[in-house]
Amino acid sequence: MYVLIGGAGLVGLSLAQRLIELGHTVAVIDIDPTACRYAREQVGVMAFEGSAVSTEVLLEAGIRKADSVAAVLRHDALNLAMVTLAKHYGVPHILTRMRHRDFAEPLRLVGAHHIISTVDLAVSTMVNAIEYPQIESMMHFEQGQIEVLKLPIPKRCNVAGRRVAEVAQDPCFPGGSLIIGYQAHPHEDLKIPNGGTVLEPGSTILIVTKPGSLHQVIDFIEGC
Repeated sequence: MYVLIGGAGLVGLSLAQRLIELGHTVAVIDIDPTACRYAREQVGVMAFEGSAVSTEVLLEAGIRKADSVAAVLRHDALNLAMVTLAKHYGVPHILTRMRHRDFAEPLRLVGAHHIISTVDLAVSTMVNAIEYPQIESMMHFEQGQIEVLKLPIPKRCNVAGRRVAEVAQDPCFPGGSLIIGYQAHPHEDLKIPNGGTVLEPGSTILIVTKPGSLHQVIDFIEGC
């Protein structure tokens, strides 16, 4: 996949590095020659010096052949312009960083498929870490309508030693929730469990649920 990134700051270069590790072809655009040189020499990506909202630079960088464009420029207005141009050139997948919520609707209107609010993401992560310290990680989907939790199974808890089917059929297990992943040991691969999978103490599970059920899920799992 060919990914074009607008902005060679910390986020842009970190994204480029991760995509390179995953085997994608990546190019970045930035007005800073030092950032471009670093991207080439240290990250190993193609780098084009110039404005990411210049049609000439975008065409030189190959926007017409890009499978994805990520706009992570320093200002929302610049990201808005880059998303607009990416849409104009027919890029099938466009994502952007957003700093201020006022830009959410304009970004959607001009064609952004994914809008990542850096402030909302940071605040949400911190709030979850404070309110739910036992959760190893949490992912949000559909604008926060669905949550996926990664939870450890303590030695003495309500689900330790029970089969997934038994847990799901327990009347106290929150409705609309589902165990979708199981990791027996931190060094083992995450697996999709079936009804007969036994939740061993010390393992980790992934549960999909609704935000309103978070407390019930945690109380159920940890119930002794």
